[in-house]
Parts: sequence; C-alpha cells; structure tokens
Amino acid sequence: MVSDEVAAVPEGIDLERPSAARVYDYYLGGAHNFAVDRAMGERAIGLWPDLPLIMQANRAFLRRAVRYCVAAGIRQFLDLGSGIPTVGNVHEVARSGAPDARVVYVDNDPVAVSHSRFILGDDPRCAVVQADMRRPDVVLNSPEVGSLLDLSQPVAVMMVAVLHFVSDADDPAGIVAAYGDVVTPGSALVVSHATTDGQPREADEHSQLYRSTATPMSMRSRAQVEGLFEGFDIVEPGVVFLPQWRPESAHDVGENPERLSGLAAVGRKR
Repeated sequence: MVSDEVAAVPEGIDLERPSAARVYDYYLGGAHNFAVDRAMGERAIGLWPDLPLIMQANRAFLRRAVRYCVAAGIRQFLDLGSGIPTVGNVHEVARSGAPDARVVYVDNDPVAVSHSRFILGDDPRCAVVQADMRRPDVVLNSPEVGSLLDLSQPVAVMMVAVLHFVSDADDPAGIVAAYGDVVTPGSALVVSHATTDGQPREADEHSQLYRSTATPMSMRSRAQVEGLFEGFDIVEPGVVFLPQWRPESAHDVGENPERLSGLAAVGRKR
C-alpha cells in the first residue's frame, strides 16, 4: 500500500471535499484516503454500521466474478469506475488463473488514477485511463484501450459499484448499451449496484449523505438492475444480493443476505 506521505496529491485535487473512491478505499481498510474521506466514512458508518461489511462483500463478489470470467475463457477486462487499487484487484485475481490476462482500468478521479499508475508501474498488460465512464466514446477510443484490448475477442466489462453514481438523467442503461454494442458475443457484463431493497431506511440515509460529494448516489431496484442487461443473458443465479452470487460456501451467504444492500449479476452477450 502507498501511504498518504508517499503518494503525491495531483495538482488541482480538492482535499476539502470527500471522494467516493477514497471513501470506498477507507471502508476496505486501504491507505489511499484523506482526512475528509475518513470523516465522511465515519459519518456514514454511524448511520449504517454494516457499510464496511457491504463494501467487503462487494469486493468479494468482484473476485468471484473475475474468476468466473477467467474460467469462461475471457482474458481481457475493462474495469470502469475502478477506483483505487487494493489487494485483490482485477488484474491480481485474473492472473491467478490466467497469467496472460490484460486489464484496462478507467476512473475519473485523478487521485485514484495517480495511485493506480504508481502501483501498476510499467506492467505491459495493464493500463489506466483517466476518463468518465459516462463517455463511452472517450473511453473506447483511448490509446490504452486501442493498444491493449482486442475488441474482436471477448471482453469482461466490469461495472462494479459504479452505476449507482450515474443519475437517471445520464441514462445508465444507454451507457451500458454503448459498451455492450462494441464487444463481441461471449463477452461478459459484471455489475454490482446499491439498492434500497432489503434495508430501505439505511439506504436512503446513505444516499442522502452522498449528496454532499461530487458523486451523489442513485439507488435502484432489482427490476431496474435487470433492465441494464439488455442484449446479455444473465447467468445463474440471476440478480441477487451480493453474497448470494455464486458463494464459495453457504456460510458466506448468512441468514440475512438482504442486510448487505447491494445487488450483483453477470451477463454474457448473445
């Protein structure tokens, strides 16, 4: 991990306003966050003590989904809204089963991008793009995507814990479709999404808190998340709560999976 002292803060970063990527890193126990992010994280945990567990469940889903994609023969990953790399990120998990896996990370947070580039160094099979995933044209036409990913071969498009930061006005389904349109059949769409299903009061309070950040949240229902998979066949077990997606053991699911108010699903392009 890179400490705050080691990692330079890119010019123009507003350290008076919390960043969703850095707050997420704080929930996961990472070191790439600042006092303003930790303060917001503690406020959120005060409202919803399960938040660190939810974020850890989300990261565990990411790992299981990447392993699923590798087992399905996918060797390319486009991780949109990738945030700040922590232990168990996409390239680490993918390469445990496929050493030749290639990953392009995309985030619009300059701090997240700076840390990503520092950690990845000169890795020839990884690249980082600073761009807004709501601009598929910019992302897909970037030199990094063009040089590292072969879109004539299957790609896993990762949208893990990012679409709830896309407002209805920005048309999340249209954004997903724009990426889905350019990948070949057999590609995967990996989605996790915050929801009010299961814990409506806590989810609403959490959503209100995020309105103070540059990335307010839009919680969505199971039906709305299912609607994002147009053109993709959702694999078993469908759109479920985070720990219910292909758990490694029944113990990992627990008695109340709805307590972890995030939905998860993987689809394969027809």
